[in-house]
Amino acid sequence: MVRYSLRCGEGHAFESWFASATAFDDLAGRGLLACAECGSAAVEKAPMAPRVATAEGAEAARAARERALRELKARIERESDYVGLSFAQEARAIHEGRAPERSIHGEARPEEARALIEDGIPVAPLPFLPTRKAN
Repeated sequence: MVRYSLRCGEGHAFESWFASATAFDDLAGRGLLACAECGSAAVEKAPMAPRVATAEGAEAARAARERALRELKARIERESDYVGLSFAQEARAIHEGRAPERSIHGEARPEEARALIEDGIPVAPLPFLPTRKAN
């Protein structure tokens, strides 16, 4: 797939996706393209600036990801109960109705997590290590 910036004879600018560069050429050659605003069939490719990654942009994106991860961790730790290494047992008990339904987070060995998933118990890995809480 390729995305082109397009412009019609009336100066309206819009974008569209095409299967390939030759697909655009074929459709344009047969007059099958039309302006999204006015319907004009006089459509041509408009100059496009390449998307160039900058160090500043990469740093800003990294900082945004880190901030989002910190916020996610804070929300999970604030809105769910930490059950530590008893996560698999507690998740199973909640699923089976033997424990009150609530949001939990904790730690499980890979084979425990796999068994929960295979048994249809909805769990998901966290993208961070939970803060261990001592009683």
